[in-house]
Amino acid sequence: MDFSLQQRKHEINRITLWGVAVNLFLSVIKVVGGIYGQSQALLADGIHSLSDLASDAMVLLAAKHAGEDADEDHPYGHARYETLATVALGVLLMIVASGIAYKAILRLEQPEGIAIPAFFTLIIAAISILSNEWLYHATQKIAKKIRSPLLEANAWHHRSDAVSSIVVLIGIAATYLGYPLLDSIAAILVALMIAKIGLDLSRQSVQELVDTALEPEMVKQIKQTILDIDDVRELHLLRSRRMGHNALVDVHIQVSPKLSVSEGHHISESVEKALTDKFDEINDVTVHIDPENDEQAASCKHLPLRSELLLALNHEWSKHQVLKNIDDVTLHYLDGRISVEASLPFKYLTQLEDVEKIKLAFEQLNKNISCISESRLLFR
Repeated sequence: MDFSLQQRKHEINRITLWGVAVNLFLSVIKVVGGIYGQSQALLADGIHSLSDLASDAMVLLAAKHAGEDADEDHPYGHARYETLATVALGVLLMIVASGIAYKAILRLEQPEGIAIPAFFTLIIAAISILSNEWLYHATQKIAKKIRSPLLEANAWHHRSDAVSSIVVLIGIAATYLGYPLLDSIAAILVALMIAKIGLDLSRQSVQELVDTALEPEMVKQIKQTILDIDDVRELHLLRSRRMGHNALVDVHIQVSPKLSVSEGHHISESVEKALTDKFDEINDVTVHIDPENDEQAASCKHLPLRSELLLALNHEWSKHQVLKNIDDVTLHYLDGRISVEASLPFKYLTQLEDVEKIKLAFEQLNKNISCISESRLLFR
């Protein structure tokens, strides 16, 4: 199902505002509980939750800009704001992971300084686990629904909070059982997991920012979809990239060089429709029509344009009494040369026996122009 920019913006704002409310509540009870309950782990987890408020604000800001329509300065839209925010969120996850690991290492070096927390800190940690896990699943559901990498990144941030609170719960419980070091060891392991999540999210979004192609399997399916369309002989120069939740494709397709411009345009529209219908992510397709494989054929860039060539042709045809009446000319620019196809009304023929002579004269006169490779005269 496709969603409009405004629908996406509404969905992102709704679930993120829920995250703001929950994280604000958890931050307060964990910071206050950590101070009064003598739990350094819970206090650190409260500060961790405060970082979530910053990430939620980042998501709201990105959703505001990414939801804007294309304009003169951003003809492809503003989806890259979402990508950029995803990179920043991934970096934030790695920074948070580094902070957790650093504090855990310090606690390992001074285990005697760990105080016995109050029992209510266990309850606060449990509330944090349940709340953040609920936020994770709710955010992931919306992220998959609207295909938002940014929301997916924020969902993993909520999951990192839930795991962090599990560590706090284990650490507090371990102090009662006489194993205070278990808190720090588990915290380091969790920090590594959070850092990996942040690294993966950032790497994926950076690849998008530098216009990395779509996945090989998807590119293969795109090629086959194009080649299945009637009158598409071959394709080349297929390029693809992602932009936020969408994918963009541009491709050169080879068709018969004798097709009309309108038929070639119709084929290009068929290619665009086939791709956007089959692949939900693809919303922008640019099709370049080629009469030949321009990767292999000689370039035609040096050849004269129609107006210039017609001046030269009319000059040559004016030398012949009948050919100067040619009134319709079609030019085919192929393999670095020009093929000329012209029409002559029958009324200018005095007798049918002159047809072959006129055709021969037409070919001979055209040979005086070096860029012409083939000539064809039709009568109507």
